[in-house]
Amino acid sequence: MKRIAILHGPNLDRLGKRQPEIYGRATLKDLEKLIRTEARRLGLTVTFFQSAHEGALVDKIHALTDRGIDAFIVNFGAYSHTSIALRDALAASAKPAVEVHISDIKKREKFRRTSMTAGACVAMISGKGFPGYVEALQLLQSP
Repeated sequence: MKRIAILHGPNLDRLGKRQPEIYGRATLKDLEKLIRTEARRLGLTVTFFQSAHEGALVDKIHALTDRGIDAFIVNFGAYSHTSIALRDALAASAKPAVEVHISDIKKREKFRRTSMTAGACVAMISGKGFPGYVEALQLLQSP
């Protein structure tokens, strides 16, 4: 069974409270429930990690890679736009990764329109809300 790690960066733990006009009212727990349900349907195993700390996310990528994770779905939040360290950690993992953004970063503030980390991913899904994570699972399900 393919194992996929879902990593969330800063402020994703504030889903449902932070800017509901952009991110909606559903919580991170609601998102995890949706992902678990879809993963079971697709025959995948998922694990979750959220941190506001860049180094903790880098450490988690390394640890999961060493434990043999098969793929990543990442939403590094604001770190997506600034973090070469996270990009390098994903690239070094040599595992397929899909970057997901709940909002459409191309329609946001200018500083959010470019993702530093997307270059280490096989795809980026942006602006599809929570269903973007389901799409990412489906992309990674294939061999």
